[in-house]
This record gives sequence, structure tokens and C-alpha cells, in this order.
Amino acid sequence: MPENIRAFGSLPDGGEVLCVSLRGGGLECEVLNYGGALRSLVVPSRRGPLDVALGFDSVEAYREQAGFCGALVGRCANRIGGACFTLGGREYRLPQNDGENHLHGGPAAFDKRIWTIEDVSDSRLVLSLVSADGDAGYPGRLDVRVTYTLADGALAIDYRAVSDADTVCNLTSHAYFNLSGHGSGPVSTQRVSIFGDAYTPTDAALIPTGAIEPVEGTPMDLRAGVVIGEGADVPFEALRLAGGFDQNWAVSGEAGTLRPAARAVSDETGVCMDVLTTQPGVQFYSGNGMDGFPRGKGGAPYARRWGFCLETQAFPDAVNHPNFPSPVLKKGAEYHHRTVFRFSVI
Repeated sequence: MPENIRAFGSLPDGGEVLCVSLRGGGLECEVLNYGGALRSLVVPSRRGPLDVALGFDSVEAYREQAGFCGALVGRCANRIGGACFTLGGREYRLPQNDGENHLHGGPAAFDKRIWTIEDVSDSRLVLSLVSADGDAGYPGRLDVRVTYTLADGALAIDYRAVSDADTVCNLTSHAYFNLSGHGSGPVSTQRVSIFGDAYTPTDAALIPTGAIEPVEGTPMDLRAGVVIGEGADVPFEALRLAGGFDQNWAVSGEAGTLRPAARAVSDETGVCMDVLTTQPGVQFYSGNGMDGFPRGKGGAPYARRWGFCLETQAFPDAVNHPNFPSPVLKKGAEYHHRTVFRFSVI
């Protein structure tokens, strides 16, 4: 076993959970083969090296938590309304794990599986997973490869997949960030900018209505940035329904090209995180539902809004809205998206 891979624990069925340590480009991180979860991410700050990714010290905590902490999620990230979709004239029924809806691939999805370590070096990790035809109700065998790379002050995540039948594919990372340090407390004073001119309003179950609304003149206009604690509880319907920020923005620029999607800053530590993606959308989640999380690394008492997520993605429920960018992966075609988290000190 390479020196940068260590045992982390085991699952009830005997599956071995491993932790891979990567170092490169001035950054360090740990990734588990369980859920492909980003467990830690150490970046430069005014205080010196700082771990800005939330994670846990045991397999049991990862299995207990229901927040997808750090995980790679799929086959379809975010929500599918009514837990069903029609593709090629056939209706597909999916598990309901968010009320009557389907969330992040279902209750036993990619975040709860052992990924295969295909290749590893000091600064790069390639994970793979096979999702069988009919897995969670989705058509087609999906072969997935995800690559984590540390270089040039950034963590890049490359997602690739191929299916032997037309299917829905939408992969993302559900990493939780706290740029003042993973155990430092709420992210309320940190600032987030979203580089999107429009967002997708939802109903009370957080299923998109199908509208793509301009952010101009609304509290959803985060192009110039917002302090999380000041913006999340503004009296506005979208924020009220979600209990804070938990919405999808249409990233400005051409989908398929790597372009800025978001920026987050901690004035306390000087850590600045720029997010670039080829995906059409980004979901900004302000950690509204984190109460009940297990204790984090080193016993940190994670709680409501102790972290935020910037999940690059296809639009939620896109398979049921023909006016949204399509999440359908055609038989034999390659799914390939890239997201980069680039760090600096300001």
C-alpha cells in the first residue's frame, strides 16, 4: 500500500475504508474511498496552514450523518420532483428520500459506497465506481471516474462517466467549507459571491417551478457578494422556503467552458476561495440543516451554518424541465465536467 494511504475503518459488511493523503501546489487534503469524501483540505491563511473542509474522525460518523458531508453524489445530484422522470418514452421511478422527491441519487447512492482507488500519486487520486443498470431505478450501466488533483494553489475535481444506455447523470461534490477553519463556528460573517444573472425559483419542497428568474433587484443578486448571516434570513420567498440559502444559480458564461461560478472569503483568516466550473449551475447552501450533525474532526461541535456548500451541477430537476440544460447522458457519450477550487490569501 502506498505511504499516503492509510486504514480509516471498516463498514458493517467488512468493507475497508481507506484515507488517501494528497499534497501539491501548496495545499494538502485527505479523501476517503467511502463516498469519495473530501475529509480535509489544508490551505494557506494569515494564520498559517488551515483546514477549511468539514469532516469526521470515524466511519461511524460518516454513516450516521445525513448531510452528504464531503461526498461525491450521484447518479443525479440535487432533487428530482416526484421521484420520477420520463426518458425515451418510458417512465422511471426512483426512491423517495426527501419527502415525495428524490435527492442526491437516493438513500443508498454514491455517497455511501466504497469507490475503487484506480491510481494515486502524491498529488493526484483517481477513483472509480460502477453503477449497475437499474441502480436506484436509473437506466443503463454507468461507469464513473473522478479525479482529485492538487496543483497551483487549487483543488481540481474532474468527473467522467459513460453509460451503455441513455440515462440521467449529474455528479458533484458535497464538500462543506468554513474558510475560518472547519471547527471555528458559524460561517455567518463570511462573504459569498455567485456569478450568475439568474436563478431557478422553487416550490415549498425545493423543486424548481421551471422558471429561470433574473436576480436583478432581488436578494438573490449575489454578484457583488453578501455576508452569509446578513443575506440568508432576508424576508424573501425563496429564502423563506429554504430556511436560508439553498438555491441554484445559472452560472454566467457558456456551459462546458471553465469559468468563474463563485467566490467565498473569510475576512478573519484572509482565505479566498474561487470556484470555477464547466457546469451550467451552482447550488449555494448555507448549512441551514446542519443541526444534528455528529461531532466533527477533533470533536468540533458542528451545528447550523457551521459550513457552506457550493455544488456545481446541472439544474435541479432538469430532467423534468425541457427549458433547462439537459442532464441526459446519451448511450456511449462521455460525461466530462471539471470544477476547480482555487485558494489565495487576501
